[in-house]
Amino acid sequence: MPALVAPLPEAAMHWPARGTLLGLDLGTKTIGIASCDPDRKIAAGVETIARKTFTSDAARILALASERNAVGFVLGLPLNMDGSEGPRAQSTRSFARNFSRLTDLPIALWDERLSTAAVERDLISADASRAKRAAVIDQHAAAFILQGALDRLTRIDIR
Repeated sequence: MPALVAPLPEAAMHWPARGTLLGLDLGTKTIGIASCDPDRKIAAGVETIARKTFTSDAARILALASERNAVGFVLGLPLNMDGSEGPRAQSTRSFARNFSRLTDLPIALWDERLSTAAVERDLISADASRAKRAAVIDQHAAAFILQGALDRLTRIDIR
């Protein structure tokens, strides 16, 4: 039976009250990975995976989930500015569907509009070089996505 893939509020109802979540920023060339503490207060970047094949990418994500005792995933859903779904959002949904066949951990989809732009602005204001920004932007974007989801979870009643 595939894992649940749902919007954040619905997925959160299937997670235990405590436990680490992994946030994913799915790019065409890389996947940014972030994690949070078991109390779900702070998200931090973990790793950037250079995309190869779905199988190898998923294996690395599942290995990180196992290492961190994750209880669920938050995937950034790149909606268009008008809220519609374009090719990138459809690609994310396809990844989530395929990934759900490999895990039983619930997968939340979270609106990630402008996450990379916001992170790049922050890195530029921190005077990070172009090379440094390129090396960390995807995992910082994943942390931005996960932190937004964590902040939203504090404002909804999931129990």
